Amino acid sequence: MPMKSSTFPFPEIAAIVGQDNVLTRTEEVYCYGYDASKLKGMPDCVAFPADASEVLELVRLANRLRFPIFPRGAGTGMVGAAIPRDRGLVLVLTRLNRILELDTENMLAVVQPGVITGALQKVVLDHGLFYPPDPASLQFSTIGGNVAMCSGGPRAVKYGVTRDYVLGLEAVLPTGALIHTGTRTMKGVVGYDLTRLLVGSEGTLGIFTKIILRLIPSPESARTLMAVFPRLEDAATSVSEIIRQRILPSTLELMDQACIQVVENYLHAGLPVDAEALLLVEVDGRDRFLDEDAARVRAICTDCGASEVETAASQQERDRLWKARRAVSPALGQIRPGKINEDVTVPRSKIPTLIRFIRALADKYGLIIVTFGHAGDGNIHTNIMLDRKDRDEMKRAEQAVEELFRTVLQLGGTLSGEHGIGITKSPFLKWETGQDGFNAMWSIKQALDPLNIMNPGKMFVADRSFFTS
Repeated sequence: MPMKSSTFPFPEIAAIVGQDNVLTRTEEVYCYGYDASKLKGMPDCVAFPADASEVLELVRLANRLRFPIFPRGAGTGMVGAAIPRDRGLVLVLTRLNRILELDTENMLAVVQPGVITGALQKVVLDHGLFYPPDPASLQFSTIGGNVAMCSGGPRAVKYGVTRDYVLGLEAVLPTGALIHTGTRTMKGVVGYDLTRLLVGSEGTLGIFTKIILRLIPSPESARTLMAVFPRLEDAATSVSEIIRQRILPSTLELMDQACIQVVENYLHAGLPVDAEALLLVEVDGRDRFLDEDAARVRAICTDCGASEVETAASQQERDRLWKARRAVSPALGQIRPGKINEDVTVPRSKIPTLIRFIRALADKYGLIIVTFGHAGDGNIHTNIMLDRKDRDEMKRAEQAVEELFRTVLQLGGTLSGEHGIGITKSPFLKWETGQDGFNAMWSIKQALDPLNIMNPGKMFVADRSFFTS
């Protein structure tokens, strides 16, 4: 049980991090009670540690006095994983924001968790290196948050997700132990793979204080194409066909008509608002091979029913297309004041089936559902647009989500490709893992966090009251 606010150890926390790095007033801590999920909690206190030793002391204090800790990066998560559900201490890691080492010879970087993802990418690119993971929030989100949620992004189709680039970690466990996992080498199979266990654990098993990242050589060049489709199903079919013909784009993104229209209204970027769908395709690598790859992509899309295929002729045109894709989430607010954003993922061959199902689902429940996302790896973002104050609309949306999840699992898919479980998907975790799988995960949580101090109320909570009330 969380301790009463009147007995919360504010002086002890201030003694560890300094009075200037603690927030206690309601109007101050309120800003750290929500994230991009729009769910809201209210912490007792917010602390900004400066290094691993301060994080360690705070966790040990939490163990002695039995109060919960909620690790937080930049608050860009979509499932409420950073929400202080049980009051307690929000521990913000943005002061740990240094790139500690850039080893160009061995192609790795050692960073603190508060480093901004986009900033790291720019630094390593100046050395001819590449850090591929690129969540839509990369200009704001932190490496620590990306690792905690195992973030993906458009480039995952070719390059994989965050976990594929984490070689090792320094982490403070919920019990107050400081551990080092993994290696600085490309190979390493000593003991259990604690690095992989902690990556994607959503702040429930530990707090990262140092992260060792694998880098790769930066691609020599890229070609970006936009294919316009009169029929959404033809765009979905093109995705499977591109991969089937052994072309591996660095990105392969889908936007449906509602998505195109709202982004055009938001940006005035010259998008084809009459199209049912468009694909944004990028191939990268050795410059001399890219024109051939781009031509093959163009031919496949045309054969599958594209009415137009545009190839960006300059960096400015590439930036215009990508600006449109990255503007989708903020632009959706023009349709309805709220949304439920599900990042379901299915095998690529099942994308046409899923798209057809989503369209039927919208009709069945009388909802506006906008689809876009990383079609190249089957990760389709399904956005149910709604007004959360409309109880009837919320009920229909919740029913639609459950039906969507059941269908995705029947198609051999997963309930989350990159956003994680957090609060919003926790009632459905067992649907995918089964009871035995759920029990195994909970056993790990209990073993590493016997007092349930670290980010309680996430992943393993079966009720929906917190986010439907």
